[in-house]
Amino acid sequence: MTDLQTSLIAIGSAIVVGVIVYNKWQEYKARKTVERAFATPTDDVLMQSDVSHGQSNARVEPSLHARAGDIPLSTSETAAANVADSMLAAGVEALRELPVDPLIDCVIPLSLETPVHGERLVPILQTLRHVGSKPVHFIGQSSDGHWESVVHRGAYVALQAGVQLASRSGALNELEYSELVMRLRQIADEINAEPDVPDMTHVMAQARALHHFVHEYDAKLSVNIQSNGAPWAINTLLAALERQGFDIRPDGYLMMPDGDGGILFTLSTNVTPAAESTSRLTLLLDVPSVAPLRDGFGAMVACARVLATRLDGTVVDDTNQPLTEHAIAEIAQQVNAFYSGMEASDIPAGASRALRLFN
Repeated sequence: MTDLQTSLIAIGSAIVVGVIVYNKWQEYKARKTVERAFATPTDDVLMQSDVSHGQSNARVEPSLHARAGDIPLSTSETAAANVADSMLAAGVEALRELPVDPLIDCVIPLSLETPVHGERLVPILQTLRHVGSKPVHFIGQSSDGHWESVVHRGAYVALQAGVQLASRSGALNELEYSELVMRLRQIADEINAEPDVPDMTHVMAQARALHHFVHEYDAKLSVNIQSNGAPWAINTLLAALERQGFDIRPDGYLMMPDGDGGILFTLSTNVTPAAESTSRLTLLLDVPSVAPLRDGFGAMVACARVLATRLDGTVVDDTNQPLTEHAIAEIAQQVNAFYSGMEASDIPAGASRALRLFN
């Protein structure tokens, strides 16, 4: 065995170790997401009667707090995770996905007569951002053959336009495609380009096939917490949940962040923002939008159990029947099969393709 072969084997082994450590760290973060959300002690009362409404028997619930047995990362584990992050950072950046994706977009090449600077292109391309409800993106090829999003400082010898073929709202239709072609030809005239427009019949068939996939995998799972007694006071409930890690939106939904800028699951009080109390909470998981590594269903069920314990409630399904361990296990198996199907279609749950399709 030559020195070169030995060196390559050593480098390969180091990368494999780094990837394993990185994956373990990601699993740890996913598992700890919900635990961290309830890790800060608070003296807030989650349930109390409104004295001004004449309710004499005030009901006080314990505040949400950390559970026993939470163990922080050791110094060595933290260091290993940091090393893994550093090793993979360059590779992740290099593999960053372009906004025009042949799997979920109709790609239209535009050949340029001469190279065009991004300063000229960007204002023109920004006039075409959508057709109907479907987003439109552009990428440009530099003189060295590298494709990238079109930016002011760049210079490009060719362009590609991409319109998304499908989403939850439906498939790209003939009217939208015709509008795209018309407006794209206007842009092409401005920048001295020639678009190579695909046949509409073929594009429509692709759009319908992709929408069929979206329809098949458009799954949302919910679990509910039903009060065992008096309704919960909204003001104290929302304030406590927000301090414990939920982010509140103007529409009344609360989001559990995944720690990386995304949403793990949401929580609804099932009442209007003006309501004073509620007897039911609903946690909702948008299955195709959460990566399997994060175990969104497991995290949501764990959160529901903690809330039920703290609030004197019962975890129930949509028919108000208690959610049993057997039912939870069956659903978890179905979720795993669901994720396998998405992975086999090269549209893994939680990846950018899935986030675009199920937006």
